[in-house]
Amino acid sequence: MAWVFLFVAGLLEVVWAFAMKLSDGFSKPVPSAVTIVAMIFSFGLLALAMRSLPLGTAYTIWTGIGAVGAFVVGIVVLGEAVTPMRALAAVLIVSGLVLMKLSSPA
Repeated sequence: MAWVFLFVAGLLEVVWAFAMKLSDGFSKPVPSAVTIVAMIFSFGLLALAMRSLPLGTAYTIWTGIGAVGAFVVGIVVLGEAVTPMRALAAVLIVSGLVLMKLSSPA
């Protein structure tokens, strides 16, 4: 169950990052509220996952899901540029996540 909590926590990290972008510096109430609620649930699920997963594994995967997810949302939803260097960076992050998962004892 810890891996499910961690995965959902990572997805919620993408939600709060995107909502924070939409909040325009917390000047818009609805995206600001979504940011705060998603943050609370993301941190809560991360904490639950950390009950049985090593700190380094849980935190690395959580931030990796958030980073790659925000990268994808930025491209797909916000029309951000896709360059070979940015794409390679995302591939390297995903590779690191896979290696971290494979090396985890839990």
